[in-house]
Amino acid sequence: MRLPGTRWGLRDGTMDELLSVLRQAALFEGLSAEELESIAALCQARTFRSGEIITTQGERGDELFVVSQGFVEVTLTNPEAGAEPRTVVHLGPGQIVGEMSLVDRGPRSATVRALTDGARLQSLKRDAFLQLCQTNTHLGYTVMRNMAADLSFKLRHRNLTGR
Repeated sequence: MRLPGTRWGLRDGTMDELLSVLRQAALFEGLSAEELESIAALCQARTFRSGEIITTQGERGDELFVVSQGFVEVTLTNPEAGAEPRTVVHLGPGQIVGEMSLVDRGPRSATVRALTDGARLQSLKRDAFLQLCQTNTHLGYTVMRNMAADLSFKLRHRNLTGR
């Protein structure tokens, strides 16, 4: 719902803050200002308390999260090994969690929890994103290309680290 006198229904500089965070995310690199605004219009802010679980490894997910305030921790568990979860990375403003959920209906590959009180993440739902891509194929192509480059980098890094 759009509020009177506001852009995209957001008030008090929220849109400017959101656009700033989206510009930091490599996933959205190369998008025009108008395309970024289209993505921002689909985002919904969610706030978490320290320690609160955002996603759980193995569950199905249909949304990507962009950290806009605070920090989150990404952990992996190997249930077959019976080992404790291990922290993979801490992410802060402008970083993304769950980008594969935009195109894949498979299970989450990691558990993500808030590290700081008031951690705010912008949620982007798969169905809304795919509808936007149908009306703006350039936007969809750019985001998918960026996603492929990011995943390729992560796989190369993991393979090199494992040697």
